[in-house]
Amino acid sequence: QVQPVESGGGLVQAGASLRLSCTDSGRKFTYYSMAWFRQAPGKEREFVALISGIGGVTYYADSVQGRFTVSRDNAKNSMYLQMNNLKPEDSAVYYCAAHRSGNIHHSDSFDYWGQGTQVTVSS
Repeated sequence: QVQPVESGGGLVQAGASLRLSCTDSGRKFTYYSMAWFRQAPGKEREFVALISGIGGVTYYADSVQGRFTVSRDNAKNSMYLQMNNLKPEDSAVYYCAAHRSGNIHHSDSFDYWGQGTQVTVSS
């Protein structure tokens, strides 16, 4: 089964920006709402942002609202996360996943996880 592939992570200083990409060619991309989650060492995987299949609806975690923007290009089977004004607490492995059903804040509601991309923000 083809899994999504994330890219774009890196090591940056606080206040910098990064743009993550997720490419998912393993299924009918427009059918799924897609989300970003993140997981820091020793912590639970947490919801970051979600965008609907057509892209008209977005949701964000309170911790990233106003700093992060999720978007998608269905012609490229890709989703993006523009992260501005990064903080050390944003450091984590970032994953993309396709929403199956249920509460969008729960990782159990998602299938087809990628391997993740590391984001590290130094103070």
